Amino acid sequence: MQIFRNFSELPDNFKGSVCAIGNFDGLHKGHRFVIEAARDMSAKRNVSLGVLTFDPHPREFFRPNESSFRLTPRLVKLSILEKWGVDFVMNVAFDKKLSETDASIFIQRHLLEDLELSGVVVGHDFAFGKGREGNVSMLKDMSKGKGMELLVVNPQLSNSGSLYSSRSIRELLQSGRPEEAANILGRWWSISGKVIKGAQRGRELGYPTANIKLGNYIQPSLGIYAVWVKVEGKEQWHEGAASLGIRPTFDGGEVLLEVYLLDYNGDLYGKRLSVAFIKYLRPEEKFIDVESLKKQMDIDCKKSKELLSKINFSVEYFS
Repeated sequence: MQIFRNFSELPDNFKGSVCAIGNFDGLHKGHRFVIEAARDMSAKRNVSLGVLTFDPHPREFFRPNESSFRLTPRLVKLSILEKWGVDFVMNVAFDKKLSETDASIFIQRHLLEDLELSGVVVGHDFAFGKGREGNVSMLKDMSKGKGMELLVVNPQLSNSGSLYSSRSIRELLQSGRPEEAANILGRWWSISGKVIKGAQRGRELGYPTANIKLGNYIQPSLGIYAVWVKVEGKEQWHEGAASLGIRPTFDGGEVLLEVYLLDYNGDLYGKRLSVAFIKYLRPEEKFIDVESLKKQMDIDCKKSKELLSKINFSVEYFS
């Protein structure tokens, strides 16, 4: 898969492609419908399949002081799109110039002239251009007679009747419901990060943890989770228990994800881990002493192991 940052970078061999267009934060089941529709269109035309997306997310550009809300930071999104078999990604820089581009100019200059697209696939609520003035009706009107087919994918609903949406996933994660979030995503929600050195209190308690900063990821509900963990470069996923919080028993601090692998021995400092959130066990709490904390950690690890043994975990669920 090839990645481009500017419209002008697209080589001639990708001109005339079909593109799915959107922010695609989370790359959930609804997004998959859009991209698969674009794949079908590209196959019928015998052209390449592309995805046109924006980085940073427009919300990050317009509201830079807000806390992070991203389900899939840029590198994670690109990794998933590559697994999905996309030929190229136009990962356009969303900056002041693009934010002030009129919707009609975006269509004419970038979609028709720069990319020379033969087909575009978007979700029903796709909006673009200065002040979000552009919509699917404008796309339809301006693509007529220009050799660019437009397909609008209708809202997609789960078996329970709920709408597949990034907003729903964020709300579920922030309310401690990772299983329901996974049903919308089509995979367990996970974060990836490098293990940093901490205060090593876990080691003193008999539970050496790997500490990871959330970085650009959304902050889920603080508390204790049953998790699956994979070490970068390895195929095996390990059972684990994780604490996401500020460590109130030790007078707090910045939010960290502290992960204890139940079946792993080895040094993890400096390595990257992928941590999949499976089940929320309990809120974070402040204990009266270290012994009380240790007893609860024993319970948490035992409960995590019991829960994870009953879940049909599949690496394919992460595709």
